[in-house]
Amino acid sequence: MQRIGDDWRFCPRCGETLDHRVRGDSLRPTCARCGFVFFANMAIGVAVVADGPAGRVLLVQRAPGHFGAGLWRLPSGYVEWGEDLRSAAAREALEEAGVMVEIGDVVQVAVNRHDPDRPTVGIWFAAHLVDLRAEPRAGDDAIAVGWFDPAIPPALAFQTDATVLAGLAAPPRGR
Repeated sequence: MQRIGDDWRFCPRCGETLDHRVRGDSLRPTCARCGFVFFANMAIGVAVVADGPAGRVLLVQRAPGHFGAGLWRLPSGYVEWGEDLRSAAAREALEEAGVMVEIGDVVQVAVNRHDPDRPTVGIWFAAHLVDLRAEPRAGDDAIAVGWFDPAIPPALAFQTDATVLAGLAAPPRGR
């Protein structure tokens, strides 16, 4: 499997030709001139599990041109450099579903492997609408938005969202 950076030929800092040297038990693009070493770290994404009427959850439908176009998912996206995780989750809910949310506890943390060449770490947060009268509206990379029973969701873009919804649909465990 080729990793991000394996095909880099020149240093992004100084322009020198890169060598591939073992650093941290892996072969990595390395610059002999300025010392730059590229580490292929996973990006971090956040998702919002917004509760709605009658135990339903908010989902958005992916727009054409995006992975899983036409399929549904929880509002989610990447955390920007320097951005707080919870702030990123609230921003994604507003950008994709047009709702302001209050972010709660972590629901799940998992590695997303839907793009095998670019795995990401996902963090799903529980969320509550700030204004219960607010009507969600599709935005950003979504073409539709709706409230769904977590036990019978529409076709989903990501298996990790299916895992979260299945956990919400499961009856609570007794002690």
